Amino acid sequence: MAATPPAAAAAAAAAAAGGAHSVFVYGSLMADEVVSAILKRIPVSSPALLANHHRFNVKDRIYPAILPVESKKVAGKVIMGISDAELIVLDAFEDFEYVRRRVQISLTDTSETMHADTYVWSDAEDPDLYGEWDFEEWKRVHMKDFLTMTLGFMDGLERPEPKTQVETYQSFMHEHEQPESGTQVKS
Repeated sequence: MAATPPAAAAAAAAAAAGGAHSVFVYGSLMADEVVSAILKRIPVSSPALLANHHRFNVKDRIYPAILPVESKKVAGKVIMGISDAELIVLDAFEDFEYVRRRVQISLTDTSETMHADTYVWSDAEDPDLYGEWDFEEWKRVHMKDFLTMTLGFMDGLERPEPKTQVETYQSFMHEHEQPESGTQVKS
């Protein structure tokens, strides 16, 4: 009998432990600090590629969007062992701007393929999508503030009438705008 590839074995073990979902992440959720703030743990993960998709910048946002684009690839990672409850939290975090889709990914360590959920931008015709989003630049420039916003979002989920992730993001970014010298921030 052939040996089970490591990622498949990890996914099977996670499913047996009650976490049957694998999620391909490609933006802020590639940062363990952000995942930990949302899920209160860091799941088993593996580097992965999603074929025939492109990762875009989104105007006035510091997080990316993906859409199907022939002959392009998105590098990310797959987080495994995600419980049903954790998937609901991820759905809330991704909010209405994204739709969860089932995709086939390739693990970069083994070339093994597997199915995973991922979050695809809900508006395929959005004129605010451009270029290519850069994870390393995001970590250097935006991760600290994004993590603070994410912690605020998670605290807000505990409230009777929580804000959506987009509302939390917009109010956080508005509060932290730095006016350039000689200009004022419009309300």
